[in-house]
Amino acid sequence: MSPYLQPAGGDPAEPRPQASMQISVDGQPVQALPGQTVAAALMAAGRDSWRTTRGAEAKPRGVFCGIGACFDCLVVVNGVPDVRACQRTIAPGDSISTQHGAVLPAAVNGSTAAAPRSQWSVVVVGAGPAGMNAALAAADAGVDVLLVDAGRAVGGQYHRQLPAEFNARRPGRVHHGWTSFARVRDRIARHERIEYLAETSVWAIEPLTGRTGRRLWLQTGAADAPGRRMSSVEAEALVLAPGAYDRVLPFPGWDLPGVYSAGAAQALAKGQRIAIGQRVLVGGTGPFLLPVAESLLGVGAEVAGLLEANHLSTIAQGWRTDPLVARSKLREAAGYAGLLARHRLRLQHGRAVIAAHGTDRVEAVTVARLTPDWRPIPGTERQVEVDAVCIGYGFTAQLELAVSARCELGTGPDGGPAVVVDDSQRTSDPAVWAAGELTGIGGADLAAAEGRVAGQAAAHAVRTDSSVPPTTARRKVVEGKRFAAALARAYPVRDGWRSWSDDGTLVCRCEGVTRGALESALAERDVAGSRPLKLTSRAGLGLCQGRVCARTVADLAAAHQPGVRAEHHRPIAVPVRLADLANLQEDL
Repeated sequence: MSPYLQPAGGDPAEPRPQASMQISVDGQPVQALPGQTVAAALMAAGRDSWRTTRGAEAKPRGVFCGIGACFDCLVVVNGVPDVRACQRTIAPGDSISTQHGAVLPAAVNGSTAAAPRSQWSVVVVGAGPAGMNAALAAADAGVDVLLVDAGRAVGGQYHRQLPAEFNARRPGRVHHGWTSFARVRDRIARHERIEYLAETSVWAIEPLTGRTGRRLWLQTGAADAPGRRMSSVEAEALVLAPGAYDRVLPFPGWDLPGVYSAGAAQALAKGQRIAIGQRVLVGGTGPFLLPVAESLLGVGAEVAGLLEANHLSTIAQGWRTDPLVARSKLREAAGYAGLLARHRLRLQHGRAVIAAHGTDRVEAVTVARLTPDWRPIPGTERQVEVDAVCIGYGFTAQLELAVSARCELGTGPDGGPAVVVDDSQRTSDPAVWAAGELTGIGGADLAAAEGRVAGQAAAHAVRTDSSVPPTTARRKVVEGKRFAAALARAYPVRDGWRSWSDDGTLVCRCEGVTRGALESALAERDVAGSRPLKLTSRAGLGLCQGRVCARTVADLAAAHQPGVRAEHHRPIAVPVRLADLANLQEDL
């Protein structure tokens, strides 16, 4: 089965890829398209897994999160293991091979010498809606801005674009708000005060000795590619806008290839025009499920079901707490209603996927009706044959850099962790501002407004060392916060999800820790937080460092030992090779 499908009537984006290139996969020649990621090239060739887990079981794995957070899609490229297939763009002649467990590299490409340190008035990390608007606002206020992002182009996950190599005639056909996004994108490209540093990750932040500002340590280029560069920059003011990643709740079989986060399904569809399967079921909670279903239909997949875990009465009650706050979304909602009607697809409330079945990949899922607190109703279970399922239960903010900068954390409207900010988006660190999902999950419009406030405030502080008064953007933030609060009330995550799993269900995908092993560890000793819990159970000690499981593990642990909370301190925010660190130290 090849997930590379052509939708009926043609692709609305009308991509016109250039001539294919040849790569090798496990020693066999494979044709791939310029601009494809390794994951997309493998999936187009009919592969949905290309690594096995460590240990005797050696279970197959492939793409899960699709944005580089989970490390499930590791593959060996040109002799270098642990390459995230969803992040690495293919190059002519690439040799790709299955990664079996832990692999030592045949060779490690050296990095180039560290670039000279540079100084900037404002550095913005993240080029999604929040970061793009922060960079523009700061530059318009008259300061020089460095915009840093791990992607190849600005836009983030929300405005994920097709590769330039696809030469799409109508890329805006697969995006909401394309016109306004393109306007901001083009302004950034033309702005004389903005420099954009693509494919660059910030792996650490530290204070500057004896003066205000922060030093950011950067890695530019893929970790397995020659010519990657380690460097540092200094910022008088720093705006953090790294976004968020999907929250997926565990159930038996969720580690099978063919189970994807909702964001992965959309990223592959929007950014690579790849369908994750021919017959796909979409489940979870929240309005994000609707654009995911739209994206899957747009690349030719059959959506076998669209399941919303919350009951309609819960959703209606949540919106009634602030009935006018979502009026701007009514037109968008009507568009989705028309889409579902055209495809004879019904949004089913009070239902969820509670198990996935298959040998080496998903072959079917068990769906059940839920009580209002999300417990399966006995006798309502039914199996649905699918070859893929995508799941999304909201989002979790990417907190690593904020914690590295020692910003105070609080709780967002959905109950998840978030950075505490004041009216100007300033954090507890006077040199750091935060915007977007980092301060609470609230959507692209709120993120853009927060970015404008943060960028203007950061520039103002650099120029005058004072705070900035409320602006029109600030009023948009207040409105957006109201929407975020109503959204969280309409689509809560209920504790009944804990009943979906059993002792054999994995809760930590990286380390293979089951729920039974976690609860046994809790029974043996008291833990004062998630750090002792990691050492006791190993949950969260793997490559993703708890990005996927920390919140889930903390929730499960708190049911046995109240007070356990997820902790997010990771001194190194993204993977960095020790050889590169050694070379960097020599160059300093």
